[in-house]
Amino acid sequence: MQRFLDPAVLARISDLDLVARTVVDGFVAGLHRSPDFGFSQEFAEYRAYTPGDDLRHVDWNVFARTERAYLKRYRGETNSLLTVLLDASNSMNYTSHSVSKMDYARFIAASLFYLAIQNQRDAAGLIVFDDEVRNYIRPSTRQGQLARLMSGLELAEPHARTDFRKPLDHFQEFLRRRGLVLMLSDFFEPPERIVRTIEPLRFHGNEVVLFHVLDPREIRPELGEPAILVDLETRERLEVTPEYAQNEYRQKMATHIDELRDRARGAGMDYFLLSTERPLDEALTEYLSIRQRRN
Repeated sequence: MQRFLDPAVLARISDLDLVARTVVDGFVAGLHRSPDFGFSQEFAEYRAYTPGDDLRHVDWNVFARTERAYLKRYRGETNSLLTVLLDASNSMNYTSHSVSKMDYARFIAASLFYLAIQNQRDAAGLIVFDDEVRNYIRPSTRQGQLARLMSGLELAEPHARTDFRKPLDHFQEFLRRRGLVLMLSDFFEPPERIVRTIEPLRFHGNEVVLFHVLDPREIRPELGEPAILVDLETRERLEVTPEYAQNEYRQKMATHIDELRDRARGAGMDYFLLSTERPLDEALTEYLSIRQRRN
């Protein structure tokens, strides 16, 4: 299973739903704990079913034993609104191996949607953006929502430049609805500007997580000879030497990552670095384990 969850293998699977089910089933099975592990808080109590309640919340095991319908309730149910903000700018097209940053971000988002909807019964929605909002799927628990979200991820194609203000402008109507907001991006902007732009989401009680998606060669470049680097968004060109890539560039990237992490956490947001060479189940297991310990 672990080898199948390698991103290089998953890249050859066109069905995002299959990828999501494989990843989620893989890391949930490896946790040796309840399949309700995820975004919602721990189980709190049962309450009797009343007409009009969502049947997906019924504990059918209890019904089989007692012939009475009860719904599971969790502490913190009011926080179970998940919205994924997906950066679809040109720089997300980059890859040094078989999986681009965009595809890796799709895999992560698909897995989180599957976990939220199928395992946690949370409402989930999607905003795809670059310098405009390209797609918006309102958070919902309606029948077919998972299929709508998977389709939205499939249709997301990188172009234009990143403007972190755009999804937040679109997000205003939800600022007062407390929930979990996950942003997937390579975050190639000054950390201070990124955090200052995204921080307003925190002011109304939202929990915000920055998933920093980078290719391994963006973190640790390897050059055997001088090369010209081209910015995929601005088309600016920069000639670099192997010595620059090995030393000065790596230091600048490490500083950028550290500053973004520290500023995000200082603003009350969470930060998680994702390298596209890392198996998805491993990355998500680590992140969700951290969430559970904090809760």
